[in-house]
Amino acid sequence: MSVTQPASSRAAEILSRPVSINGLTVPNRIAMAPMTRMFSPGGVPGEDVVSYYGRRAAAGVGLIVTEGTYVGHDSAGQSDRVPRFHGAEQLAGWAKVAEAVHAGGGTIVPQLWHIGMVRKQGEPPYADAPAVGPSGIRVDGTEGTGKAMTQRDLDDVIGAFAEAAAAAERIGFDGVEIHGAHGYLIDQFLWAGTNRRTDAYGGDPVARAKFAAEIVAAVRETVSAEFPVIFRYSQWKQEAYDARLAETPEELEAILAPLAAAGVDAFHASTRRYWLPEFDGSDLNLAGWTKKLTGKPAITVGSVGLDGDFIKGFMGEGSPVKGIDDLLDRLERDEFDMVAVGRALLQDPEWAAKILAGRLDELKPYDAAALKTLS
Repeated sequence: MSVTQPASSRAAEILSRPVSINGLTVPNRIAMAPMTRMFSPGGVPGEDVVSYYGRRAAAGVGLIVTEGTYVGHDSAGQSDRVPRFHGAEQLAGWAKVAEAVHAGGGTIVPQLWHIGMVRKQGEPPYADAPAVGPSGIRVDGTEGTGKAMTQRDLDDVIGAFAEAAAAAERIGFDGVEIHGAHGYLIDQFLWAGTNRRTDAYGGDPVARAKFAAEIVAAVRETVSAEFPVIFRYSQWKQEAYDARLAETPEELEAILAPLAAAGVDAFHASTRRYWLPEFDGSDLNLAGWTKKLTGKPAITVGSVGLDGDFIKGFMGEGSPVKGIDDLLDRLERDEFDMVAVGRALLQDPEWAAKILAGRLDELKPYDAAALKTLS
């Protein structure tokens, strides 16, 4: 392929290639990143949520990862407007979402979520439920504000993830994503800063990955062999952007290898800026290292299409951030397999269609006002 090929046609050609994740064929390389929206009163996704996801699938998003959905554990969340992935009415709403996405030509997985020590007691949907975590410590280091999980607590949460995954397959979803990132419950076990346990679930990176691996294994056992299980993780936390699970590739491999062995089919590596190298001595980003270390498909994410500078990069103009050519180069050399787009898809439901059709001149910078609507 000529390096002088216009960015628009090169983007359409590379991003239009299908990709396989276990038994699922995704029609192109564009994913919608999970973004909490809080438009589901009572935890039930309504017709507006159905339309929201359906529009983006119809406009060319190959894989939709839903906003985080609470699994069936009383301490899983702290808002009655965040959707749940348990309960008859809630699952009926999600079945309509999956149907709409499929009608638009896309594929969809729910993101299964437990917020752990982020929870503030007294908040809905279950006000009396305590915050729980590996050691009762919040990401900011605050102690004494929650409950260190017992073995029964661990088993209950593992079961809740497995039940949600089984429900996802039953109602027509194409796979599941387990939320193990950003300082929420699973990540609280993975990170030494919040995991001070002295039992089998604490200590070195392999031990800290035990809880996550058991969730993956329980999910894998509950769903069909060809049903994809995606695992999202990050180095950074919501309250600690400089936090790191691993300082070296070897430490990262110690965490990811047990998850891959337990049944993860693809990893979704969350970074704030996808173009930044993860470790010294290599240009690979976090998704790139993830694929290299595990051999599993990897999804990259982080400020893709977010602002005017990125759009200038798409158009071949001067820009302080990496543009479309860098992204496409990485895809072509198989550094990672898919690109997840977040806020740019909030701003414009047609974002993927414009990229795939070469209508780059129609791209618009992200405006935070998009967060206030479910357009």
